[in-house]
Amino acid sequence: MATSELIEALQALAHERKIDEFYLIERLEASLAKSYQHILDLEWDARVTIDRQTGHIYVYELVPVGEPDPETGEYAEFEERDVTPNDVSRIAAQNAKSVISSIVRDAGRQSIYEEFSNRVGDLVTGTVLQGTPDFTIVKIRDGVEAELPHYDAKRNPGERNERPAGEHYRHNQRIKTLIIDVRDPSSDAPRARGEQARPSIVVSRTHPDLIRRLFEIEVPEIYDGMVEIKSIAREPGARSKVAVASREPNLDPVGACVGPKGSRVRMVVEELRNERVDVIQWNEDPAVYVANALSPAKVTRVDIDLDNHYATVVVPDDQLSLAIGKEGQNARLAARLTGWHIDIKSASFMGNPPVADNALIDEDDIAEDEETCAYVSEDGVRCRNHARPGSRYCGVHAEAEEE
Repeated sequence: MATSELIEALQALAHERKIDEFYLIERLEASLAKSYQHILDLEWDARVTIDRQTGHIYVYELVPVGEPDPETGEYAEFEERDVTPNDVSRIAAQNAKSVISSIVRDAGRQSIYEEFSNRVGDLVTGTVLQGTPDFTIVKIRDGVEAELPHYDAKRNPGERNERPAGEHYRHNQRIKTLIIDVRDPSSDAPRARGEQARPSIVVSRTHPDLIRRLFEIEVPEIYDGMVEIKSIAREPGARSKVAVASREPNLDPVGACVGPKGSRVRMVVEELRNERVDVIQWNEDPAVYVANALSPAKVTRVDIDLDNHYATVVVPDDQLSLAIGKEGQNARLAARLTGWHIDIKSASFMGNPPVADNALIDEDDIAEDEETCAYVSEDGVRCRNHARPGSRYCGVHAEAEEE
């Protein structure tokens, strides 16, 4: 390729791709400088200039002049020695191909960043293109792809896992995902492993806001703002809890989200691959809110410790396992949903009959019951042991009677 032809090709590409012509030439000059330093085996750094008019290429070796700085060891002045080879145009053409490919790729990534950086948190529907052991490529639209990472946390501790356990995707399958990140190609932040070969957009199927966006699609009252999603707690692929509240006094927020015969929530569940979704009513009273969050278990009493943000919940004996849930899942999600530390106890463990919600233990009433020990701890928990004959206390707490 003649030098003039090289300039014409660069100008045409810059115009087509909307890339600054001078930026393109400067990148090519920097790439050529590194190449010629290696090819010509130069002792010092090289500098390459390309005449913007004729396209002639000149290669100079930067030979230092004078003494280096005693502190930094760097030279302040250099003398340019012309070392331009005879086949400079051929090598320039080879470098131009790789530089142009790199610039076009970077320009494309920058364009995607500018378009999607303001769409973080949006729900998008894409088509599965291909899968690898570490991530799945999802096509959002022509020319735009996203990455759904599902790295093994043990092998790749710094990477994300945004795929619910048990989910697998087929080629050309359509899935809904949430945009959680758009990588900035011009950022100086630490790069992800192999980032240049991965799509700029990162999407998720595990983020709690995915449920929020799905409900906004299925429930017009949420989209219109009449029903508000207050909080979401999720264990992806297994179970989620959603707390909703109504801004209209005569509107049932739970009923609006569930829909006729459960049609609305069923659509959300189907999109989440049969992940169980509990819709509960938010309440400004923390005791009522905690009781609702433990649904479907029935709660007898909730004692609130505002100072420590601690809720002690009493449930009937036959509701204890339901309130805790399999491997503690129901209680764990309820605590996450409400933001309260929840301690669940059975009625028999508390040693007194059910009373009204948020009621405190009345020590006078306890004293009247002579079949069980009357000792009550500082936390309000009564001893479950039987009282000794003729005494209000068991053998362990008999000293309390003497005091």
